[in-house]
Amino acid sequence: MSEVTVGSLAKIVGLPVDKLLKQLADAGMEFSGPDQIVSSTEKIKLLGFLRRSHGKTEKPAEAAAAPKKITIARRKTEELTVASSGKSKTTVAVEVRQKRTYVKRDEVAAPVSDEREELLRKLEQSKSRNAEEQARLSEFDRARREQIEAERAEKERVLREAEEKARVAAAELAGKKAGVVDSDVAGHESRRERDEKHGHKPHKTEALRHEPAKAAKDKVPSKTAKHKVRGSHVMVDNDIDDDSALQNISGQLHLTAAERERRVSAGKKKPKQKVLEASRTATGQHGFSRPTAPITREVAVGESILVSELANKLAMKGSDVVRALFKMGMMVTINQVIDHDTAVLVVEELGHKAVQANDNDAELALVAHLDEVQGDKSTRPPVVTIMGHVDHGKTSLLDYIRRTKVATGEAGGITQHIGAYHVETPRGVISFLDTPGHAAFTAMRARGAKLTDIVVLVVAADDGVMPQTIEAVEHARSAKVPLIVAMNKMDKSEANPDNVKQGLVKLEVVPEEWGGDVQFVPVSAKTGDGVDNLLESILVQAELLELKATVDARASGVVIESSLDKGRGPVATVLVQEGTLKKGDYLVSGLQYGRVRALFDENGKQTESAGPSIPVQVLGLSGVPDAGDDFVVVADERLAKEVAQQREIKRRESRLVKQPGSRMEDVMAQMGAGQGQQVLNILVKADVQGSVEALRDSLTGLSNEAIRINVISSGVGGITESDATLAAASKAVVIGFNVRADASARRIIENNGIDLRYFSIIYDVIDQVKQVASGLLGVEIREEIIGIAEVRDVFRSSKFGAVAGSLVIEGTVKRNKPIRVLRNSVVVFEGELESLRRFKDIVEEVRSGTECGIAVKAYNDVKPGDQIECFERIEVARSL
Repeated sequence: MSEVTVGSLAKIVGLPVDKLLKQLADAGMEFSGPDQIVSSTEKIKLLGFLRRSHGKTEKPAEAAAAPKKITIARRKTEELTVASSGKSKTTVAVEVRQKRTYVKRDEVAAPVSDEREELLRKLEQSKSRNAEEQARLSEFDRARREQIEAERAEKERVLREAEEKARVAAAELAGKKAGVVDSDVAGHESRRERDEKHGHKPHKTEALRHEPAKAAKDKVPSKTAKHKVRGSHVMVDNDIDDDSALQNISGQLHLTAAERERRVSAGKKKPKQKVLEASRTATGQHGFSRPTAPITREVAVGESILVSELANKLAMKGSDVVRALFKMGMMVTINQVIDHDTAVLVVEELGHKAVQANDNDAELALVAHLDEVQGDKSTRPPVVTIMGHVDHGKTSLLDYIRRTKVATGEAGGITQHIGAYHVETPRGVISFLDTPGHAAFTAMRARGAKLTDIVVLVVAADDGVMPQTIEAVEHARSAKVPLIVAMNKMDKSEANPDNVKQGLVKLEVVPEEWGGDVQFVPVSAKTGDGVDNLLESILVQAELLELKATVDARASGVVIESSLDKGRGPVATVLVQEGTLKKGDYLVSGLQYGRVRALFDENGKQTESAGPSIPVQVLGLSGVPDAGDDFVVVADERLAKEVAQQREIKRRESRLVKQPGSRMEDVMAQMGAGQGQQVLNILVKADVQGSVEALRDSLTGLSNEAIRINVISSGVGGITESDATLAAASKAVVIGFNVRADASARRIIENNGIDLRYFSIIYDVIDQVKQVASGLLGVEIREEIIGIAEVRDVFRSSKFGAVAGSLVIEGTVKRNKPIRVLRNSVVVFEGELESLRRFKDIVEEVRSGTECGIAVKAYNDVKPGDQIECFERIEVARSL
């Protein structure tokens, strides 16, 4: 063995040499350097010193070194010869591994005494229970024996009385020999007693007479014996030695008496007896009883309900409810949803009572949550909506006010979504909403009118009142908001403000100078003339309205516009109407909810909060909310999630209710209307939610009886792979409005030959869809009458049969065109001409006012007075 120095020992134990030398010195061993040799005895001495210094008892080295457990592993390899297919043999090596572990006895803890004491205790408890059970059974047997003895004595007494009565009757029948009979009876009694005393057998007749009583006596002790057998076998001898008892019942001492009895009885399988239900035997207390009167139930019905759920509430079969609906003319299945009114009619038809179900728990909690916080109201900025016809200068006017150029960024120079801005003026803050003027954006204009406090109607002075101008006046009037008219483009030479005033007076919009209450302000968005007067008019009108809102409260408002940004996710432009919206608030809007991750103003700058009448962009929602949805700030995410989920369930049910199972007459009408009607499937994707709504409504409105425009899907964001797959399956035209398709979607579109079209101006979309739909319609075959000839006389020809001598009274009759024969203005034959002659010459056509001879092919029943109508078929391209 190599010698161990102080330095090598320090490396082995992982200590510095100086520290190891100090420990050796403390242990009483002097070493001067790391090169000195350390013996085994010195190492053991150092180990003992270290153990003592750490408070551990020192063990002998042999005990410490001796192993506590030894594991022996054995491996044996053998070879087996296995016959495989054919004559060849395969040798397989088999390896057997064994592993055994031996442990010192002193290491094995064997707490036998405690276990034995527990077993003995359970044995004593078992003995005491057995003794109690035996005593109870003995008492029961004793009482039973006493009862049997009493019953037997009673029966003997009754028997003796019966014998006495029979004896008396026999004596009365003897009659004349009454005295003799009495003496015989007395002698018989004395003789019987004497015989019994000396052990003689009774007479045969007496034995027969006493036989019934004896049989009764013999039957009674059998029961007693039976009970004695049961009582005698209940318990074994309790004088059992403890050790022998432990040996006999080892393994079951931990069981209770009931458990041991169950285990013992488990081995003895007894025949199972069929137990009848109490309701079937009709003898139990809870048996079925037929109701004496019809049961009327109160059924809670919400806005919509499944047919199967309604059947469960009525405690009826689903087929019965479906049958009742069929009788009412509703073709539904058990898995379909019916609306509230239909459900109430069915419930009342089936003899029950329907009540309104309150399934707005989350909505009620939301309302109560909003009512908790109420603060003081303060003046808020006015919300002004700019409305008017397309190209009348709404965005340009707002540009001048904001000193920006928004219109240059709009496709085609027209606004195609709501723009929200707030402007700080010397007299206060004004929030502007710029709405589109195109005819397709009616929903946007209506939404803008509902959000606003004041409507500024922009009318071009050189153009006058236009269709969207009239629509804007109607929206403002229905929203009951004041109107201010801005007569734009006053810098043009052809501007005519009086024409504008006269056109609006027809719509009952009377200017102040004409005795009305509407302010007319001439402005020029190009030069800026009159813009200050317009702002002054807006602020004056706002002061008259006395607009107020609560600032220190939870925010609530309306979603103006929403979109799906590739980098930021769902983005919603909201207008705060009450309270203050802060970063980190939890809010719910329509079907979406989330936490506000960031707030941006209209210039793209991040802000921490937004007060009343301030529009901001919100990031952090779970999805893209619909434009026009209300938003509310709540305390926690749980309530927001519950409200959003409940609204989603209601929308899904209402969507199912829209087409539950139509009435029979509606189904027949749809079957008739569907014949020959073409369908054009379209998939629409746009950049903002408002554009999606406008496109969907405009394209659906192009449908007529010949073709139906079916928008199979619409949404916000780019065209994805799932959109392309849906379009390929539906053979739809994909329209991308200010959005593009990604790489995977383009691959599917190219492979399937899908028609994909990109647009940035909405009226281009409508024109293109009209062209596609017109091509899908094909051509229409029309018949045009080109000439009429009147038959004056009929001649017979051996070659042509009947030849009509006719006069062309209208148009031109041509030989190669189809004809009809009319008699009394009724068509009697339709075919073609076989011959058309003028005198003896064959001609191609005969003009009006000229006589001719006409031979009709395959028709010889021409009569004078008939009319021969010549027509031609032309193809006309269909259009919407």
